[in-house]
Amino acid sequence: MPDIKQLQELTTQTRRDILRMVHAVNSGHPGGSLGCTEFLVSLYNQIMSRKEGFDMDGIGEDLFFLSNGHISPVFYSVLARCGYFPVAELATFRKLNTRLQGHPTTHEGLPGIRMASGSLGQGMSVSIGAAQAKKLNKDPHLVYALLGDGELQEGQNWEAIMYASAKKVDNLIATIDLNGKQIDGTTDEVLYMGSIKAKFEAFDWDVIEIAEGNNLEAIIKGMGEAKSKSGKGKPVCVLLHTEMGNGVDYMMYSHAWHGKAPNDEQLAKALEQNPETLGDY
Repeated sequence: MPDIKQLQELTTQTRRDILRMVHAVNSGHPGGSLGCTEFLVSLYNQIMSRKEGFDMDGIGEDLFFLSNGHISPVFYSVLARCGYFPVAELATFRKLNTRLQGHPTTHEGLPGIRMASGSLGQGMSVSIGAAQAKKLNKDPHLVYALLGDGELQEGQNWEAIMYASAKKVDNLIATIDLNGKQIDGTTDEVLYMGSIKAKFEAFDWDVIEIAEGNNLEAIIKGMGEAKSKSGKGKPVCVLLHTEMGNGVDYMMYSHAWHGKAPNDEQLAKALEQNPETLGDY
């Protein structure tokens, strides 16, 4: 497994990938992608148990489902840098006939993609189904999911959250990206949800919080705690406190970069803050 220094280098390179991909087509979602970079880098390189290659059955390995599919730039970069497909293919992001659609799709046959997530609010349900399939197959591996906090404003999530605890889906670890922002403003301004922690606990989930959601060591420690709680009769929720646009000073602390690409000058400034470490595509 890579050490913290190597993970940090991969994180920095992934941020460069995100910025260059979105800039090249003047389209995409850099804010949430940058905010979840440390998490996905840690998940795929340190936390999940993965097999070589890719198959949709995923038997004998941990599975991951991205529910907030608009942060596809970070997902594609991490998958490519982990060897699921050539890094050079990142240059085709959002272009005609690409496998790297703006929101991930399964019919493109891109290795690493297990669900189409253009429509928000469905990843929890899919993840629960996969987790129950693992139980039926007597596969002891875990299912991970990532959801946005604004995404929790959609009702299907809560039906699924209720179901998971009622059916004791205790091989599921669902992480909520708590950055407090969505496309139209803060989550409190758009639709105040109160305490997410209290809600999950009321639905009988085990809940842990990672206060430093952009700190690699904190993420690895927190997800280790989440794994230790699995298999004990309850699904596990991880509340990951992140900063939208993390790593690029002018993108942070605002919802403005949820779905906006940087221009040439802005890209240059962002790349200066994230120097090349593993080679650009």
